[in-house]
Amino acid sequence: MIRNNNFKKFFISTIILFISTSIPISYLLHNKTYSSEKYIKWVDFNISYPALKKSMELDINSYGKYNWIEILSCLAVKYGGNFNKYNDTDLNNIIKKIDSGLTPRSIANNNKIYDYYFEAYSAVLNEFIGYFKIKTDDWHNYYGLKVFSPIAKGYAYHDFDDFGNSRSYGYKRKHLGHDLMALTGTPIIAVESGIIEELGWNKYGGWRIGIRSFDKKRYYYYAHMRKNYPYVKTLVRGQKISAGDVIGYVGRTGYSSTENVNNIEQSHLHFGLQLIFNESQKDGTNQIWIDLWNIVKLLNKNRVEVERINNSKEFKRSIEFEDIPNFIEE
Repeated sequence: MIRNNNFKKFFISTIILFISTSIPISYLLHNKTYSSEKYIKWVDFNISYPALKKSMELDINSYGKYNWIEILSCLAVKYGGNFNKYNDTDLNNIIKKIDSGLTPRSIANNNKIYDYYFEAYSAVLNEFIGYFKIKTDDWHNYYGLKVFSPIAKGYAYHDFDDFGNSRSYGYKRKHLGHDLMALTGTPIIAVESGIIEELGWNKYGGWRIGIRSFDKKRYYYYAHMRKNYPYVKTLVRGQKISAGDVIGYVGRTGYSSTENVNNIEQSHLHFGLQLIFNESQKDGTNQIWIDLWNIVKLLNKNRVEVERINNSKEFKRSIEFEDIPNFIEE
């Protein structure tokens, strides 16, 4: 029985709003209307792989005419965030309406929840597609997927959707990342361009690197790197990293307060992505980590070829790449 009248009113109004607009209940509960803090506190990123793949291809093939984040936001409004309902017909209908001159927001009936989905999905996907340069004989411009798989091309790995699985070292908690099982020494690739914020030992993640996107919305976490030679020796905090750079090597370090200890049973990369809408979320109680299962499948289409540097333990990318960020720092 609900005894608190204020909570009862909020709970009833939340349910009514959920029924009438198909808003994800998790969003409403984490973004209470009476909160004075106006930033997103929860994101369920459950876009299906077929929806990600087709919308990405439409964006790339149209050179941005069909913005995939706008398309996915329209679909999310239609499905109430449940992409188990996805079918190609719904996406094709959105494209037809855009071709007729309608804006994505108007297709979503100017629903304010469209704005929520657009902001949430932009926080995840904003720098995934855009312009970049590749140097072969000379520099050439391209438009397409400009983020990369965290595992270098030619190196085997296997994975499954392990987000939310239980972990017990230190304390009982959920697994807030995605594990890619690979051999020790496998080169790890920076998925997106950004700035190194964390570098060194963590008792849970072992040797790890944390890279923040230039727009500050995404924090990429790479952990359990190789003992003795975890990452590229020249890396330092504050350094800018380009998407596709080799940053380190798969290992099994971690689960120890003592540095450089292998306490993980199987070599793998722990790959995590945290969304940050307010700086208090970075290390605070409202952290948002997302399920990367379908994103990793998408990134598998874009893997970086690497080569060894002078018979050392170091590797580098084989082809020069220059990112052209969608985000312009003021």
